[in-house]
Amino acid sequence: MSETLAPHDDTHLRVIEALYAGHHGWLYATLRKRLGNAMDAADLAQDTFTRILASQITVINQPRAYLSCVAKGILINWYQRQALEQAYLEALSQVPAHEVPSPEWRLIVLETLHDIDAMLDTLPPLVKRAFLLSQISGLKYDDIATQLGVSLITVKRYMKQAFVQCLLQVE
Repeated sequence: MSETLAPHDDTHLRVIEALYAGHHGWLYATLRKRLGNAMDAADLAQDTFTRILASQITVINQPRAYLSCVAKGILINWYQRQALEQAYLEALSQVPAHEVPSPEWRLIVLETLHDIDAMLDTLPPLVKRAFLLSQISGLKYDDIATQLGVSLITVKRYMKQAFVQCLLQVE
């Protein structure tokens, strides 16, 4: 099945509506089977169609394959977000009760963690690893160079790249 989309006009919306009507149930069932949770499956199915609606796509030759691809990306992000939130909650469980932040503060911290995680995902793998070894593990640049099998000047270049990304994120 091939569907042509013309962004920002009635045809585009009609085709998206047809795509939704024809494939939402299938996508929802697929996600529900994978997640074992109806509410999360419904949310992720909606996110998939929202992303497609916002896209500039002009042709969908294989709607289910395309929906699967878009949904897979959203699902990967969702799993990463869940893992990050779980790690944060586990860290909070180690904090004395009187020091546990309020729900509002926890939400702010989680959003900040998600932003940092997204920023780190924009870095090339070795740059990200060098940055994490420095900032999380506390390794010195010489030790990072040895561990990564690169020169000291390369580690410095990696760190500069990571810090520039951090500064861009702050702005």
